[in-house]
Amino acid sequence: MTESAAARRFVVGLDLGTTNSALAYLDTTDPARAICTFAVPQVTAPGQVEALETLPSFLYQPANGEFAKDALRLPWGDDGSDGVVGLFARDQGALHPGRLIASAKSWLCHAGVDRTADLLPWEGGDDVPRLSPVAVSSRYLAHYRAAWDRAFPEHPLAEQDLVVTLPASFDEVARELTVQAARQAGLPRIILIEEPQAAFYAWIAKHQHDWDQQVSLGQKILVCDVGGGTTDFTLIRVRRSAEGLVQFHRVAVGNHLILGGDNMDLAVAHRLEQQLAKDGRLEPRAWSLLLRASRRVKETLLTENAPDALPLTIPGVGSRLIGGGTRISVDRATIYEVVAEGFFPNVPLDAMPSQVASGFQEFGLPYAADAAITRHLASFLTTHRHAGDNDAAAIDDGADPARPEIVLFNGGVFESPLLQQRVIDSLSNWFGGATNWRPLVLDHERLDLAVARGAAYYGMVRRGEGVRIAASLARGYYIGVDADPPAAICLCPATLEPGDEVDLSSRRFEARVGQPIEFPLYTSSTRLTDAAGDVVPIDREQFTSLPPIRTTLKISRSEAAGVLPVRLAARLTELGTLDLWCHEEGGKRRWKLLFDIRAATQTDRVGHEAIGEQSGFVEESLIDAAASVLEATFAGDEGPATLMKRLADSLGMERHEWPPALLRAIWERLIELEPGRRRSPAHEARWLNLLGYSLRPGYGFALDDWRVGESWKLLHNKLAHSSAQGRAEFWVFWRRIAGGLPGGQQQALAGPLLQVAKQAARDLAAGKKRGGAAATSPHEAAELWRLLGSLEWLTIPQKIELSRSLLTAVEKGVNPAIRAAAVWTVGRCGARVPQYGPLNLVVPVDEVSKWIDRLESLPGDDSADAFAVVLLARRSGDRYRDLDDAARARIVRWLRSVNAKTAWIALVEDGGKLDEESQAVSFGESLPRGLRIL
Repeated sequence: MTESAAARRFVVGLDLGTTNSALAYLDTTDPARAICTFAVPQVTAPGQVEALETLPSFLYQPANGEFAKDALRLPWGDDGSDGVVGLFARDQGALHPGRLIASAKSWLCHAGVDRTADLLPWEGGDDVPRLSPVAVSSRYLAHYRAAWDRAFPEHPLAEQDLVVTLPASFDEVARELTVQAARQAGLPRIILIEEPQAAFYAWIAKHQHDWDQQVSLGQKILVCDVGGGTTDFTLIRVRRSAEGLVQFHRVAVGNHLILGGDNMDLAVAHRLEQQLAKDGRLEPRAWSLLLRASRRVKETLLTENAPDALPLTIPGVGSRLIGGGTRISVDRATIYEVVAEGFFPNVPLDAMPSQVASGFQEFGLPYAADAAITRHLASFLTTHRHAGDNDAAAIDDGADPARPEIVLFNGGVFESPLLQQRVIDSLSNWFGGATNWRPLVLDHERLDLAVARGAAYYGMVRRGEGVRIAASLARGYYIGVDADPPAAICLCPATLEPGDEVDLSSRRFEARVGQPIEFPLYTSSTRLTDAAGDVVPIDREQFTSLPPIRTTLKISRSEAAGVLPVRLAARLTELGTLDLWCHEEGGKRRWKLLFDIRAATQTDRVGHEAIGEQSGFVEESLIDAAASVLEATFAGDEGPATLMKRLADSLGMERHEWPPALLRAIWERLIELEPGRRRSPAHEARWLNLLGYSLRPGYGFALDDWRVGESWKLLHNKLAHSSAQGRAEFWVFWRRIAGGLPGGQQQALAGPLLQVAKQAARDLAAGKKRGGAAATSPHEAAELWRLLGSLEWLTIPQKIELSRSLLTAVEKGVNPAIRAAAVWTVGRCGARVPQYGPLNLVVPVDEVSKWIDRLESLPGDDSADAFAVVLLARRSGDRYRDLDDAARARIVRWLRSVNAKTAWIALVEDGGKLDEESQAVSFGESLPRGLRIL
């Protein structure tokens, strides 16, 4: 034990669960090393505080005056005015769901929103303060810290060994966000451990005197962890260590699945909704009440010796009102059918999860497409058929290598013995054959406390006491390299363990210095035998793209940019994150490479998926030919009017055929020729037009975020000529690259333009024409509106105010050209499914319904009106974004009456993706060949 470790008296394990949290601790001065559960004080009723073993992971934000002063006060002084967490939060939130924040951990791994933005509660009212998923997680941690510090004032939690648990499938991004939440809570030093491992450590702790008598060499242990929000599978192999001792080795981890008790609650609620609502669909508030009640019904009826039925009353819905609510009887057989058959069906071992979305998109969370947990388990066991078999120390007893001989259940879902039995039956059917083989099930006393207890035990293991699970990455990390077919080099093999370093000195690389570079990064949880330095083909079935490593290998100002021979190295930290380094060959310089965390935590940074590169690259001679034409225009004597025709002739391709690689090369040459735009308004207009065309849509090709950043620095508020044509092309340029602009830049761009856009709408509707050089022409106004409609990081009030003014202008009558631009802008502002922006900035459905009514009332049957309505009414699968079924059915009838395209009508009826033609309409023009809207 180190001196610093000795100074920390307690080892603490904290399970920050989706629905319940728990804290356990071990006093290192206690010779017995007993693991204790920390009873955390929390509000259980107004004016009442109790210390309970678990803290429900719910945060309720009371309305002003909802409770008497000090009714929510905690022993350490927090008065609860800005939110209360725990049991009372859960119960009060069931009555007022719009003020409740739940499932924060699921939101923490939701890439479809900005997880650092204030967006929860997702379905909250306008008067409810919003918090980010990171901030909510931090609030739970801060509650524990305050409670602990009050109980142990001489041993603050921040100064103890604190182990925090995470789902096994959390990637480095989610881990980093958890560390960030801990820092915000005043806990700067934490250790991370995966929940299935912690659960297994809890079993070891319970059986520390006889654990080796219950397992045998070569056995595989399946940890099946299904909690409130996530599902995790982990395989642990029993092997012999180099010292000849029996050792546990984690050999495989499943993919991250947002699938758990929350989904089961949704499924139960959907079934009961059919009984409660005449049209089969409740209003959002009633639905929220039903959802909370469904959890209680599920948990009660799936226990042993449960009653055959339970009464359920939902206040204020339907016509069969009893005391202001509708009362139904829920029978046990129905709940068993929904949960057991729906989530744990009997499937063959070769079953593969469906990729078709289930439709359960409540709260905006990206739930797993296939709800069948047993199908995911079958795929996991089949995929990892030989997990651990490459280990020379492993002993195979001759059984099927995919078969787990031992099972450890974890997670609140398995509080139900009936659901445990469904998994056991599936394993028996898969591997038992004609025998009565069944896996051995390891016991847990308390599933709700096991993970926290195991985390505390792991804290002692880190101090050199107890039995350690050898835990490698369980997934390999790869760096993409230029090759045909595409290939990658294994940078961090799946066998890497915390503290291990990898040096790829056997492989030589060349890297550009003094300018931005990008390394495509991949991960694989199936290629577990690749060694560091192995070159392997990229199989999309085995590899998953991650946000790339982006950096600039900076050099001194006296050095010229160029190419250096380098080697790569990596280290897996104790936190479970990766440090990557680039070393100069034969020199002392080295550069740290970082994951592009921005691209995965904030949706205003788009992760690169090498979409544009898939369309291929072009010969350098074509790029040289294009450069010559550009130089003749912006540095020579040729005029700008014929530039596009001359480019098409020199390239032998019409401009719609130019691939992204060629377009980005044109952008680079135009940037070099930037002074040439100042020759005349016509030169600037053509330069801006082609610059935006060559960089559209602002993402999709390597280093596009850097290109957009350079364009911003060069052009923001820097129009050289004040002409209507130049201003219009200026707006077109920003519209074309809007998807690559971060939220802050979009706001900086839109701020001074919103008032101009609204005034232009009023003037054009009134037939006014303002004088002066800065007057807004109809063409310029149309392009300005389209630009603002493309900025999906505008706030909801900004989108509403702009759209209302445009609808008013269209209703008063404007010419057809600018009418089309106005309604297109309204459609983009209120779209149910953003092209690239975060879901938390989608305009509320009540407001959008009014826009649809106004659009449908416009004279004529303009196709622009129809497409705007389609964007506003498109089905997303999220109850809080979608119009109700009756409204969408009415809109479908209207769309048919105006002869709207069949594909557009399908988007309203069934949802789905935009086809190529619809993408072009939504974007405002066709995308470069090989690029698509994300």
